[in-house]
Amino acid sequence: MEKDLTLLQPYCENDMRKLKKMSKSIFMRFNEPLTGADYDDFYSIANLTLWQAYNSYDPKTGISFEAFLYSCLQKKFKSELTHRHRQKRILNQLAVSLDAAIENEDEFSLMDIIPSDFDTFEKATERQEREKFQEKVQRYLSKLSSQQIAILNFLMDGFKAVEIREILNISEKQYTDNLQVMRCYENVKILF
Repeated sequence: MEKDLTLLQPYCENDMRKLKKMSKSIFMRFNEPLTGADYDDFYSIANLTLWQAYNSYDPKTGISFEAFLYSCLQKKFKSELTHRHRQKRILNQLAVSLDAAIENEDEFSLMDIIPSDFDTFEKATERQEREKFQEKVQRYLSKLSSQQIAILNFLMDGFKAVEIREILNISEKQYTDNLQVMRCYENVKILF
C-alpha cells in the first residue's frame, strides 16, 4: 500500500513551522524549563518522530494523522525527559563534595589528597607577596566575611580543616559553606 506523502507536507513547510509549533505546545504542558540547546534536541527528536509516525500511521484506524503524530510526540518527549531526569539522579548519587571528610579520616577531605595545578589560597598569597596584584587580592578579601578571612589565614598557615573548625568553633557544614563561598567563581575571578 502506497503512503500519501501529502500528510507530511504541512509539517515540513516553512522550516518545519507546524511541527515546531506542535512540539512547543507539548513542551508547555510538561512545564519543564528548557534551554535553547534542549529545544534543538527536542526538535530533532520531533523530526525523527514525524517520519516514524508517518511510516507507522494507518488511516484505517479513523484517527487523524495530526492526532496520531501529537500522541507519538508526547510519548517520545516524555520518555526523553524521563531519561534525562534518570541521568541526573544517577549523577547526583555519584556526586561527592571535595570538601567532605574521607571515610574513617576526619582530618582529611578529598581536596587534601587530590593533586591540583591551581590552589586559590596559594595564588592569593603568591600574588600578595609579589605585591603585583595587591589591589585584586584586597578586592577578593573585601568580598569575604571575617570568618572566611580567618579560615583563609589558617589555611595559608598550613592548618588542617579539623584544626580550623576547632579553633573557630564552627561545624563541618559551616566550614564547608564558607569554603564554597571563598572558592566560588564570582569571588575567585577577581584574582585574574
